[in-house]
Amino acid sequence: MVDLKEKLYQMFILGTEGGNLNEALANNVGGIIFFTKDIQSAEQFKTLITDIKQKCKTKPFLSIDQEGGRVERTENIHGGKKYLSAKFAYEKGHKFLEKQTQEIAQELKSYGINLNFAPCIDTNTNPNNPIIGERAFSSNPDEVIEAEKIVSSTYRKNGIIPCVKHFPGHGDANSDSHLTLPIIDLSINEMKRTHIKPFKSAIENKIDMVMVAHLHCTCFEKEGIPTSLSKNAIDYLRNNLKFEGITISDDMIMKGVADFGEVEACEMGIRAGLNMFIYRNCDNKTINIIEKIYQKAIIDEDLRKNIEKSYTKILNLKQKYEREL
Repeated sequence: MVDLKEKLYQMFILGTEGGNLNEALANNVGGIIFFTKDIQSAEQFKTLITDIKQKCKTKPFLSIDQEGGRVERTENIHGGKKYLSAKFAYEKGHKFLEKQTQEIAQELKSYGINLNFAPCIDTNTNPNNPIIGERAFSSNPDEVIEAEKIVSSTYRKNGIIPCVKHFPGHGDANSDSHLTLPIIDLSINEMKRTHIKPFKSAIENKIDMVMVAHLHCTCFEKEGIPTSLSKNAIDYLRNNLKFEGITISDDMIMKGVADFGEVEACEMGIRAGLNMFIYRNCDNKTINIIEKIYQKAIIDEDLRKNIEKSYTKILNLKQKYEREL
């Protein structure tokens, strides 16, 4: 019998930094996210992953942001050689994109990674976008859809779970959600036509995980609530786009969401329907957030129900990829 606290911990993917990794693993944390600092050599990284797997009661998501180009975590191993970013890989043609994705997938698999927070399927409509740019395949949603199909299917064939991001589309932003809460002031029709379109296609093609962005989209919320904490935005994913998989937040320490209060933001996300959260640290502050949510959930039936629902979804996805975990 899995208790409520362990079910709640399954909803979190945490980084290794902060001194509390063993406590999180003992409490059945859902997964770990790795950054460049965690990866000094191939052998060291494999050993780290093996050690983590041995300490987990439930097989963990072992995750990374490995898009290529600006967002790549294995540069210490490659000696400076990098994969091409999404834009330039796509411009080299479908065969090149598939080949590069195959190389990334096989490399990640060789270390023991089973979840990649990629592809980035934002439609980059704002040429001054400070955070997306070449991370996007294109400024044309139909080209983004083409690329997503190639990348996601290649990851799946190699036993890596792809996670598309950043719903409902970060491409029109004029600021960086690491530093502030960007405002996307577009009608729902314009969002559907350009930015949501690639997510709709990915969902139709059975994507298992969608990362929800820290954006204030005025088509979902009049007040400055990020889509990651917005019941309206997540209900749209579920009810309009018929997404049945896992919704996961972008990193919860980003300024686009952190200003809502540490525990409050996490609670808002659970109530809105988020299934999982990323926190790049595993420090006292992060553990404290989870513990406080646990105390609230003991006496709050709605919170508890949402945790139960998320736990079921997480377990279902882990069972689907059981051979790879």
